[in-house]
Amino acid sequence: MASDVDRDDFQNLSSPQEMARPVRKQSSQKKVSILASLDDSLSGIRTRRMTPGLFPHSFTPQSSLKQPNISTILGTGGKSPYFLRTPGYVGNVSVVDDSDWTIGLTPPHSVMFTNLECSMAEDVTKSAVLLKEDDPGEAATRSMYSDFLHSLLKHTSTTVFELVDEYEDICSNQVNILQKIVYRATPGQQKFSKTASMLWLLKQEMVTWRLLSSIYRDRIHSALEEETMFDITVINASERTVVNNFFQRDPLVRQSQLVVDWLESIAKDEIGDFSDNIEFYAKSVYWENTLHILKQRQLNTFTGSSRQLVTELDPDAPIRQKMPLDDLDREDDARLLKFLFTLIRAGMTDEAQRLCKRCGQAWRAATLEGWKLYHDPNVNKGTDLEPVEGNPYRCIWKINCWRLAEKEQFDKYEKAIYAALSGNLKQLLQVCDTWEDTVWAYFRVMVDTLVEQEIRSSVITAEETEELPREYLETNWTLEKVFEELQATDKKRVVEENREHYHIIQKFIILGDVDCLMEEFNKWISKDRNKLPGHLLRFMTHLILFFHILGLQTKEEVSVDVLKTYIQWLIWEKHTDLIAFYVSHLPQDIAVAQYAGFLENVIETEQRHHCLELAKEAGLDVAAITKTVVENIRKKDASEFTHHDLAIDTGTTEEDRLKIDVIDWLVFDPAQRAEALKQSNAIMRKFLASKKHDAAKDVFIKIPQDSIAEIYNQWEELGMESPLPAEDDNAIREHLCIRAYLEAHEAFNEWFKHMNAVPQKPGQLSQASFTEKVAHELKEKKYEVDYGVWKGLLDALTADVKEKIYNVLLFVDGGWMVDVREGAEVDPERTHQMIMLRKLCLPMMCFLLHTVLYSTGQYQEDLRLADLIASDRHKLYMVFSKDELKKLLQKLRESSLMLLDQGLDPLGYEIQS
Repeated sequence: MASDVDRDDFQNLSSPQEMARPVRKQSSQKKVSILASLDDSLSGIRTRRMTPGLFPHSFTPQSSLKQPNISTILGTGGKSPYFLRTPGYVGNVSVVDDSDWTIGLTPPHSVMFTNLECSMAEDVTKSAVLLKEDDPGEAATRSMYSDFLHSLLKHTSTTVFELVDEYEDICSNQVNILQKIVYRATPGQQKFSKTASMLWLLKQEMVTWRLLSSIYRDRIHSALEEETMFDITVINASERTVVNNFFQRDPLVRQSQLVVDWLESIAKDEIGDFSDNIEFYAKSVYWENTLHILKQRQLNTFTGSSRQLVTELDPDAPIRQKMPLDDLDREDDARLLKFLFTLIRAGMTDEAQRLCKRCGQAWRAATLEGWKLYHDPNVNKGTDLEPVEGNPYRCIWKINCWRLAEKEQFDKYEKAIYAALSGNLKQLLQVCDTWEDTVWAYFRVMVDTLVEQEIRSSVITAEETEELPREYLETNWTLEKVFEELQATDKKRVVEENREHYHIIQKFIILGDVDCLMEEFNKWISKDRNKLPGHLLRFMTHLILFFHILGLQTKEEVSVDVLKTYIQWLIWEKHTDLIAFYVSHLPQDIAVAQYAGFLENVIETEQRHHCLELAKEAGLDVAAITKTVVENIRKKDASEFTHHDLAIDTGTTEEDRLKIDVIDWLVFDPAQRAEALKQSNAIMRKFLASKKHDAAKDVFIKIPQDSIAEIYNQWEELGMESPLPAEDDNAIREHLCIRAYLEAHEAFNEWFKHMNAVPQKPGQLSQASFTEKVAHELKEKKYEVDYGVWKGLLDALTADVKEKIYNVLLFVDGGWMVDVREGAEVDPERTHQMIMLRKLCLPMMCFLLHTVLYSTGQYQEDLRLADLIASDRHKLYMVFSKDELKKLLQKLRESSLMLLDQGLDPLGYEIQS
C-alpha cells in the first residue's frame, strides 16, 4: 500500500452498501432470579434504538423470555426514542432533501411550524402573565413539583422506566415554556437572566433523566439475562458478526455506546438553531466561484483580481498545488465543514452525506461511508446470493482517515470529522470546548478502540503492511479513566463545567457509582443547604426514590438528609399538598418529627383537617404526629410553676392562645380522646399554676363533653373486660379534678361579684315636703324588695360556692389531684406538677371558703374549717406552708371574735352559766 492516498482515490475505499445493525443473539428460556420482580415490566418496555453513531451496532435490551425483534434492531429509519420531542428544527425530517437544498435547511411549515404555532397560540396569554412576575422562571415552573409527585403516584415499581420517561416529558414541556419566555423577554433584565439560568437547569435535568433511563434499562436487562447468556462461536465470522456478539456480552462497550448516543441526542436537540442560520452559496456544484473565474480566465473575459488560484478542481487540488480557492468558496467550505461536523456530532452521518451530495461534493459523502462493518451473508450458505454489506477495506479507509486528521493543511473541522471516524482523540478534542463535547469525544473514541481491538483479535484478515498507531490499538480504556482524563484537561470551560451539579450527577450515573453520588449529595447539603435550587432538590429526591424502587442501596443517612432538605423547602414555599408523601419515605421517628414540625404552623381549622387527611393517605402515624405537635408547642414554655402570691395574671397572651388552640389537633379523631385529655391536663396544670384561669377554661372547653364516655366506649369496643389502662383512668380523674377546681373558682367569682352589688339603702330625710316624703317611702319599699331579691340570690350563690369548694377540698378517693390507679408509667414532671398544684390551689380554696363564710356571717362553720384542715383523713394541713397556716388561723380568730361579740363562746356555742 502506498504511503499516502489522495482523497479522490480514498472515496473508492468506502463501500456504498448500507450495513445493518447487529442481530440480538438467542437466549434460553430459563428465567433469571435476580430482579425477578421487574421482569414482567421490563419485558413490556417499549424498545429503544440508538442513533446512527460511529458504528451501527447500537444495542437494544430485550427480555430473555421473548424472541428479539430483528426488524426493530436492524432498522435505521425513524427517530430514535432516545430523542426528546423538542421544538428544534431537525426532528424526523431529513436536514437535506435531494430535491432542494434550501428546503432542506429550512424545514417545511407542515413539519416545523404547525405544532409550534398552535402551542404558542395557546400559551401566549400565559407567557404574557408570566413575563410580569418578579421571577418568571420560578413562576412558570412551580407546577413541576406537583407534576412529579402525581407522576410518581400513578406508576408502580413495574413501570419505573415509564415513570422516568414521564419525568423527562415534564421537563421538556417546561423547557418549551421557558424558551418562549426568554424569546419574548427584554434583554438585560435581571429577572430574565434568572429565567435563562432556570432554563439551563431544567435542560440539564431533562437530559439527565434521559441518560438514567437509557443506562439503567440496559443494566437491569443485563442483570435479568446474565445467567442465560452464552457465547456463540462462529467460524469465519465477519466484522459485523464479531462486533454484534461483542456488544451482546460486553457491558462496557454497550453502555459506552449508550453514553455516546445520549450525548448525540442532546446535540440533535440543539442542532435546529445552527441549521436555521447557516447559508451555503453552492447549490449543486462545489467551488462554483473558483470554477467561474477559471472559465472566464480561459476565455480571457475575466476582469477581476489576478490573484493566483488553483488550476484544477479535483478534491486534492488545493493541497497538491498549494494554491488557494476563491474567497467565497473557502468561506463556503468552512461553513459546510463546520456543519458537517455538527451533524456527525449529533449522530446524523446520513444527513451529513446527503448534505455533501446536495452541495456537489459526492466524493466527500463517499469518504463518510467507509466506517460500516463488513459482512458477507453468503459465507457458509447455499447458492442464493445476498448483497454484501459494509466496507471490505475498512481498515485501510480508517488508516487514511487517521492521516487526514493529522494533516495541518486541513480545516480544523475537516480534521475533526476524520478524527471522529478514525478514533483520533487528540485531533477530535481540538474542536471540543464544552463538557458534553469532550465527554462525547472520549466515549466515541473508547467505543471505537474497543471495537477495533475486538475485530483485530477475532477476525482473520490478510497481513497488513500498515497499522493504526500502537497507542490507539493498545489503550486500556475504562469508564473511570475517561473521567480522570476529563479532570486533567487544560480547557478552562470544561474544568468549570466539571464542577456543575448535573454534570457530577451524570458522571456517577455513567459510572454506576451510587455511593459516590450520595457522598456528593452530602457535600452539597452540608455546604449549601439553603442555597440549592428547589428544582435540584426535587431531582435529587426523585433520583433517590428511583434507586429505592430498583432496590439499589443508597446511604440512608444521606437519603434522609436530602429528603428532609426538600421537605423543608416545600414547607417554605407552601407546597402543602406535597409534603406528606415525601415525609412518608423517612424513617418513622423522623417522619413524625418532620410532619409535626410542619403542622405547628398550620393555624386554620380546615387546613388542619386537610393536612391530617393527607397524612392518613400517605400512611403516616397520625396519632403520633398530632401528639408530637401538641407536646412541641406545650413544651416551648420552659418556665417553672409559679406560686400564686408571685404570679401576675397578664391575661391570655398569644403564646397562651397557641397552647389552647393546639388541642384541636387531638379532637379531630375520636380515637384520640384519651390523648386529648392527657395533653389538655398538662396545659391546664401550667395555666392553673400561674393563675390563668380563663386560659385554663378555654382549654377545658376544647375537650368534647362526651370524651370520657367515648373513651370507655372505645375500650369496650375492643372487647376488653379489664378496667381502663391506668394512664387513661388517671387522666380522666385529673380532668375531673380540674373541672371541679374551675367550677369552684367560677362560682366564687359569681358570688364575689354579687356580694359587692348589694342594693343601696335610701338615706334619712329631714324637713322634707310631703311630696319628698312620699317619694322617699317608695324608695324604701323598692329597696326592701331589691334587698330581698339580692339576699335570696346571695344565699343560693353562697350555698353553690360552698358546695363546689368542698368538692375540691374533699375530693373523693384520696383527694384532689391525687392518682388512684397504680401501675401507670411514671411521669416525674406530671407527678411534680400535681403535688405543686395541691400546694398552690388547695390553700387558696380554703381562704376563698373562709371569705365566703365570714362575709355571710357563718362564723361557726368557718371555725370548723380548722377541723377539716387538721383531719388525718384528708391531711390538708400537709399542703399548707407555715405562713399560710398562720395566716389562716388569724382569719379564724376574727370569726371567733365575732362569735364572742354575739354572746357565744369562741367556737360558737352558747355559754353555759
